[in-house]
Amino acid sequence: MAYKIREASIPILPPGSPDIRVLHFSDLHLTPRRKSEISDIKSFISLKPDLVISTGDFLAHRDAVPVILDALDELLNIPGLYVFGSNDYYEPSFKNPFKYLMKDDGTRKLGKELPWQELDRGLYLRGWKNVNTSKVTLNIKNILIEARGTDDAHLGRDDYSLVEGVVNSDAQISIGVTHAPYARVLNSMANDKLDLIFAGHTHGGQIRIPWVDESKALTTNCDLPLWRSRGLSKVDTEPWLNISAGMGTSPYAKFRLFCPPEVTLIKLVSNNIGI
Repeated sequence: MAYKIREASIPILPPGSPDIRVLHFSDLHLTPRRKSEISDIKSFISLKPDLVISTGDFLAHRDAVPVILDALDELLNIPGLYVFGSNDYYEPSFKNPFKYLMKDDGTRKLGKELPWQELDRGLYLRGWKNVNTSKVTLNIKNILIEARGTDDAHLGRDDYSLVEGVVNSDAQISIGVTHAPYARVLNSMANDKLDLIFAGHTHGGQIRIPWVDESKALTTNCDLPLWRSRGLSKVDTEPWLNISAGMGTSPYAKFRLFCPPEVTLIKLVSNNIGI
């Protein structure tokens, strides 16, 4: 196994509820030639999730759609939520890798359009729910979950007004899903009092330096603070936020430093209040 499993528990379920295992992965950046990564993706099923969440950037090649659907095959039998990132819409293109470490000036160098509609259709036909611009509800172990998402904020495709509003009163927990964790998206979800947000995009910083306790990111490639570049965190009364460091890299920047590929297994557990 060439990836790390980051595990955490969040006490947000009603008292007496059974645990819910959520597998969160992101930024696969898959190409047909990445055989070891394909094998790793197939191994995710061994984590026995009850719910799967992908925060985008499945693709890095126009021929990768059937490859990713095959790699995810067993996971597609489990309830799933997904959004897309910029690399699902456009082929990666060469960029100065040092530009990734600089402040984002808002310019985007886009490649040719990828067959994201084919990917969307393939995931939908297997039962996963696209939350790029919608709200959905799921029943997992008799827990009603409301989920909402936004399209990729890195491309300016996010429009939270499409999903804004108070959480359905029948829902026992609420989840937000987005690719790039820009402040405007996180703040909007916090204003609607969601419980938990999932995002990717940062690659965990991709290039990190040794630091006290573990390592420190040099960039998040958005306006998220560096200290939140990967893993689970919470600030005051805001929603829990889980950032996946991702599995892949751009074909033009195939390196990670002090930042191994990873997936997250989050266990939602009872808050036990009142017991």
